[in-house]
Amino acid sequence: MTTEPRSSLEIERKYDVEAATAVPDWSTLPGVASVGEPEPRELDARYLDTADGRLAEALTALRRRTGGPDAGWHVKRSTPEGKLETHWPLDDADESAPVEVPEAIIAELAEVAQPPFEVIARIRNSRTAFALLDAEGGMVAEFVDDRVTATDERSGRTTSWREWELELGPAAPSTAAGVAELFAAADELVASVGGAPAASESKLGRALGR
Repeated sequence: MTTEPRSSLEIERKYDVEAATAVPDWSTLPGVASVGEPEPRELDARYLDTADGRLAEALTALRRRTGGPDAGWHVKRSTPEGKLETHWPLDDADESAPVEVPEAIIAELAEVAQPPFEVIARIRNSRTAFALLDAEGGMVAEFVDDRVTATDERSGRTTSWREWELELGPAAPSTAAGVAELFAAADELVASVGGAPAASESKLGRALGR
């Protein structure tokens, strides 16, 4: 793997919703003028860690995901500002073969964990994404409606649920006050249709019962 990785900071809000919960009108959020057409995505991710959970201990997640516009390898680190994600393109591995972590990613993780890495969870997600746009067509945020099936590979336990995510985009508010106002309005909108802030910080955490 020779392509240089790219990094981005994800600032998002996650919500737990029931299977039949109606999607609210996101165009009522501050700064949002319109909602783009739904974009379906079928995502399949395998998450890895060491046998003794060194990555989890370092608040870091490693996954290889197929499907969607950001298919590839991802290292996600939790920070006070949000989740710092570093992304590499997919390798040419046989999808039916055991997952092997590329050397570039092993080097990236060297300060917190050493191989061998093993698959700890598989998360499959039928996602529908919507761009929330301002009056000039800039993306204020992306809303995704996720229907998730996850398997804890160590215990064999499989769970399914539905959740929503709202992730800030390039045209999001530029101040902390503006971001807080946007997310507060989103919280109210989700509550109005029966949803609530997610009980688990991540899909991986929920898959593993954390």
